[in-house]
Amino acid sequence: MMAFAYLAALLAAIGAMVLIDARWRLAFWRAPAAAAAAVGAGTVLLLLWDAAGIAFGVFFRGDSAYATGVLLAPELPLEEPVFLVFLCYLTLVTVLGAERALASRDAPSADQANNQADAATRPRRRHP
Repeated sequence: MMAFAYLAALLAAIGAMVLIDARWRLAFWRAPAAAAAAVGAGTVLLLLWDAAGIAFGVFFRGDSAYATGVLLAPELPLEEPVFLVFLCYLTLVTVLGAERALASRDAPSADQANNQADAATRPRRRHP
């Protein structure tokens, strides 16, 4: 059972990212096609980077009791593309979340906007 611990942790982390994404409608719940393209393109790019590293002998698979031991290619464990999907999704959610947080910080609150609108339409009283 320990052989699936790393894969299970990655899947749990992706599940947590899905909950965050769904709650704040940041990526897949806002623009599913664009989010899939971003995560897919990032994952493919990083897998190509891994392939180059493996081909040049820079990257290699270490042994771990927590990994499944399933290899998709020489020195490329099953967990690697799952990790890369998580990494790309995490980056997308982080950037979009930060962008929204910064935009909301600079924008007036709904109460401020309503008060400004009320003040603009309220008749002015003349004082004697």
